[in-house]
Amino acid sequence: MLNENDKEWLDSVVLKIIDKMEWVSEKSANKIPYTTVNGEHDDHAINLIGRDDTGICWWTNGFWGGMMWLMYHETGKEHYREIANILEDKLDECVDNFYGLHHDVGFMWLPTSVTNYKITKNPKSRKRGLHMATLLAGRYNPAGEFIRAWNDGGEEDTRGWAIIDCMFNIPLLYWATEETNDPRFKLIAMKHADTVMKEFVRQDGSVNHIVEFDPFNGGVIKTHGGQGFENGSSWTRGQSWGLYGFLMSYKHTGKEEYLNTSKRIANYFIANIPEDGIIPVDFRQPKEPRWEDSTAAAIAACGFIEIAKQVPELEKDMYMKAAVKLLKTLDSKRCDWTTDCDCIVSNCTAAYHRKDHHFNIIYGDYYFMEAIFKLKGDDLYIW
Repeated sequence: MLNENDKEWLDSVVLKIIDKMEWVSEKSANKIPYTTVNGEHDDHAINLIGRDDTGICWWTNGFWGGMMWLMYHETGKEHYREIANILEDKLDECVDNFYGLHHDVGFMWLPTSVTNYKITKNPKSRKRGLHMATLLAGRYNPAGEFIRAWNDGGEEDTRGWAIIDCMFNIPLLYWATEETNDPRFKLIAMKHADTVMKEFVRQDGSVNHIVEFDPFNGGVIKTHGGQGFENGSSWTRGQSWGLYGFLMSYKHTGKEEYLNTSKRIANYFIANIPEDGIIPVDFRQPKEPRWEDSTAAAIAACGFIEIAKQVPELEKDMYMKAAVKLLKTLDSKRCDWTTDCDCIVSNCTAAYHRKDHHFNIIYGDYYFMEAIFKLKGDDLYIW
């Protein structure tokens, strides 16, 4: 589906990733990066803020391990597997902590323990994955048929909160059923996906970030704008979690409604891609300041490529063109291939209303790498 020019570009980006990760991986072998400070990876193996869910339990702590497994799959070099194992062992501290464990255990243990087990059949990694799947299943609220987001201890009562991001966590439950043949995990995942499909995805394909349910009786109380511009707006990373997340649920279940929902969100995203390919934090944000989120572009590109694999030939081209446009834009305008910065992707934003914008975030690198390797056609499917 790629023309010759696109193939040449793709080959060049793969080589740039290999060159950069060769030295970055050694430099940060004993870290769990989230962002960079003066161009160097920080280390979230350290409790940076003081809450239980920061530091070693921070939700992004699986992505560095996932990057190492992507590189191991791509190059066969043993040192990438060794670095991934270092990180996976460090995450065991989360089990002892317990209070820091949360809904994002899928983000943390799918790219680490579950991937390790799929590749090496390491029994300890299998146990870790099943342990976390069991904890995630325990967050299911049967009254509202959703998986609860976040823990107690913040400024707001989140007992009834669910978030679009969790579509990326429930593949841990699908894997647990595939691994054990126990349907409980898959049934919970599908109940959550069905609720998200009904209550999060709007008619036009845009999505809510947060929906609050009555935790005792079920039913929607209200929605929250979350990390987007405002309630009712269109946080772009949430769009990407939705379009790729529902595609994952389709792959694990074969339920056509999930594929149709994935396409509806994806079509909305594609219709709103700016001419220059730079993705804003929110599709409905003011024109100025023009805050960007490169992570939304990278995640969406992964989802577009996966959707293209599942649709008829007449539909494939639209999704592949969108993916290539986003990735070419990132490569030419938002990637740092020098030795001045440990991260690759720049201009990432965690949330519209936070004070920091346009910095490095590790999952920007992870999803950019995943998307590029997907285009090659021999990628390691982690989710």
